[in-house]
Amino acid sequence: MALDPKAVHRIALLSRLQLGAEEAIRMSADLSSIVTLVDHLSEVDVSGVEPLDHPLQVFNVLADDVPATGLSTEAALGNAPQHDGESFLVPAVLG
Repeated sequence: MALDPKAVHRIALLSRLQLGAEEAIRMSADLSSIVTLVDHLSEVDVSGVEPLDHPLQVFNVLADDVPATGLSTEAALGNAPQHDGESFLVPAVLG
């Protein structure tokens, strides 16, 4: 399929590109060869091929979510510069 410079200007407009007249002529040849190569892909028989959503087999590699005991309040507040025995004390951020 051959693309003329007018079609290339339309594609450039949609792509938000500015092409000069010489560039449009050069790009029309390049884009025509690309479109020809893509047209060749339609000739391939893929009737027995299942569609893929990903080219590789992907498995969940995360460990099972097993509940565990957390830190006690004393251990969590142990290195805090300021606390009231139940929570961290921080400077006020909002008025």
